[in-house]
Amino acid sequence: MDTTESLKLTNQVCFPLYALSKEITKLYRPLLDTLDMTYPQYLVMMVLWEKDGLTVSEVGEKLLLDSGTLTPLLKRLENKSYLNRIRKKEDERVVQLFLTDGGRNLQQKACGIPGEMLEKITVKHEDLLQLKSLLDTVLSKIQQK
Repeated sequence: MDTTESLKLTNQVCFPLYALSKEITKLYRPLLDTLDMTYPQYLVMMVLWEKDGLTVSEVGEKLLLDSGTLTPLLKRLENKSYLNRIRKKEDERVVQLFLTDGGRNLQQKACGIPGEMLEKITVKHEDLLQLKSLLDTVLSKIQQK
């Protein structure tokens, strides 16, 4: 498909992925507003709720974000008293992230968000799981390169 056909928006895989991401983030916004949080901040918190005390680079690896993108997010979360950034004594270049009581309490408030999102997206749960599996496969193939 090395013709002008390959440049048609309707033939692109990347466009529906981009549009879906944008629309999903828009659906999250009112739910996350109640937590005073953006979607990227929510992702950081989910990583830390799963395992507290990770380093900035470990969180960046999990979220596929570089430190230049992650650092401002972390500063805002720290300013909201959701986490603390603490330099390791053995190597001050390494910063660990620890949830505060406020950050841990926020987890309970956030527990309903996945269910609320499922209600907003009127697609069968099995279809979403299939989509996630396919996206995970494509993402891992891209990351291998």
